[in-house]
Amino acid sequence: MKNFLNLKTLSFCLALSLLAVSCKKESPATPQQPHRELILLCGSSFVEPTNKLCAEFTAKTGIEVVTSVAGSEDFLPLVKTGQRGDILVTHDPYLDYVKDAGVLFDSADVGFVAPVLAVQKGNPKKLNSIEDLTRPGIKIAFSNPDYSTCGEMVAKLFEKKSIKDAVMKNVENRLTKGHSQLGTFLKTQVVDAVIMWNGVAHTFSESVDIVPTPYEYDNEIKVHVIGLNYSPQPELVKQFVEMAKTRGPEIYAEFGYTK
Repeated sequence: MKNFLNLKTLSFCLALSLLAVSCKKESPATPQQPHRELILLCGSSFVEPTNKLCAEFTAKTGIEVVTSVAGSEDFLPLVKTGQRGDILVTHDPYLDYVKDAGVLFDSADVGFVAPVLAVQKGNPKKLNSIEDLTRPGIKIAFSNPDYSTCGEMVAKLFEKKSIKDAVMKNVENRLTKGHSQLGTFLKTQVVDAVIMWNGVAHTFSESVDIVPTPYEYDNEIKVHVIGLNYSPQPELVKQFVEMAKTRGPEIYAEFGYTK
């Protein structure tokens, strides 16, 4: 009888213990902070200074910046419809297009893109002016005016100087869509001279020379860091654009984006 009572008592205590465990309130898990990052759409002519600006922003704020590189004309449809990106780095006239689409949050002017006359290292053909591009036998390349703001500016300058036909004879079929190909043409000595964006020429500075010439183009082209108002992280966009306003001009000038 005594053993039976002990067993009964033990069972009762065990039941109380299990009940206490089952009724114990679980402390809620500490919610993890969401991983915050910005998506930056970078025009293909501005990769190096933009990377430096992003690195400084990340070092200062801890916010990662994921960069996607393409032509500004490729990003524009995505931006107009609010499909992608928090920040856009581009040049005129794309700031106007962003404004017209109603997706501008804020922007910073960080430099200029300007066409420059670039030649093989040491300038073996002694080309010292735009007019020298008309000399017979000179091999030239520049970007296609149908696809490139720079190419359009250059073609208009040739027309204004009444030298377009003579220059195009030396261009032959060497109209490119991108500026990096122009730098490669010079580096590999396929051509004697190109006209390309200043910043891109700067990236090839070890193998090309820039010939100083007067700025004779009808308009100037600014580089913009643009915050997009459809971003789900407006406070981060604001931080980035504000930093671009203070640090951008110095950084982009370091990479040749001056007029």
